[in-house]
Amino acid sequence: MEMLTIGAFARACRLTPKALRLYDELDLLRPARVDPDTGYRYYAADQLEQARLVAWLRRLGMPLAGIRHIRSLDSGAAAAEIRAYWARVEAETAVRRDLAAFLVDHLTEEPGRDTTMTTLELRYRAHSDRGLVRPANQDTAYAGRRLLAVADGFGPAGATASGAAVEALRFLDSRETPAGGILNLLEDAVRDAARAVRDAADGAEEAGTTLTAMVWTGSRLALVHIGDSRAYLLRDGELFRVTHDHTVVQSMLDEGRLTPEEAASHPQRTLLLKALTGTESTTAVPDLRLHDARPGDRYLLCSDGLPSVVDDDTIGELLGTAPTPDEAVDALIAAANGAGGPDNISCVVADVVESAG
Repeated sequence: MEMLTIGAFARACRLTPKALRLYDELDLLRPARVDPDTGYRYYAADQLEQARLVAWLRRLGMPLAGIRHIRSLDSGAAAAEIRAYWARVEAETAVRRDLAAFLVDHLTEEPGRDTTMTTLELRYRAHSDRGLVRPANQDTAYAGRRLLAVADGFGPAGATASGAAVEALRFLDSRETPAGGILNLLEDAVRDAARAVRDAADGAEEAGTTLTAMVWTGSRLALVHIGDSRAYLLRDGELFRVTHDHTVVQSMLDEGRLTPEEAASHPQRTLLLKALTGTESTTAVPDLRLHDARPGDRYLLCSDGLPSVVDDDTIGELLGTAPTPDEAVDALIAAANGAGGPDNISCVVADVVESAG
């Protein structure tokens, strides 16, 4: 068996001798032989592929614990783990990119520029429907001059929990806030909503609610999102999904472990990773971001009772053809009930329009 000194092996695999000694100590890449007298390490030529894999994974930024796990897998399983790791990196990078874009915009705004434009306003409608199967409606939907919100309660106190979460945000409907401070205000409001949900659920761990809300600043919409209710934007005839579901199945989709077809029928498709619950031990960090508004934009907030039975293409078509928010809400709820209405259905539709004044 051909043996290489640690120096020659390091040059061949592009790892430093210091890194090789560390990986030996961590049982990540053991040398083939260690001289009993000098302690000098020797590596077999057939270890080069293993070492190169370690080097490549380190360049990806993978933690050593993850590399050790991959080293224990066969090629197919290792490839799946690497794909899943990179999907998580991309998702985390996207969140940081959105925050960086907001900070750049915020810090480069002209001093004294009016950030609360009065030339635009919202036209809106909210409605919540029990559906055709559930014995009660645990959703809450709200639309006002500045606040749009949907909450989908679950558990024995679900209706109370969803109502408490939306009620905790109601003060935002009468408070004019510049875009620069709205995200901090929203984050504080969600903490208040979490406390309100705990009080409403009376400590019941199985009770809680999702929460998806948007606050109008006069030129932008600030989003807060936790759970699997959704927000969509229809702009220039094209539908964009604004939120990302906080579910087990969505995380498996992100990591490449499921196909969209498999996700649609997965037994855990409603299992939430994040929600506002009845226990203080469950701390859920919401998604927060700002969206620039344009005249003609149409926003939809909905509980999962709509997209679980009505696909995005149909949602986009119904939003695009309904002349008013009232007609859009009615059409969407009718479509969900037409598909069986297995869950409560809540919809909020808001149009960004030029102010008549």
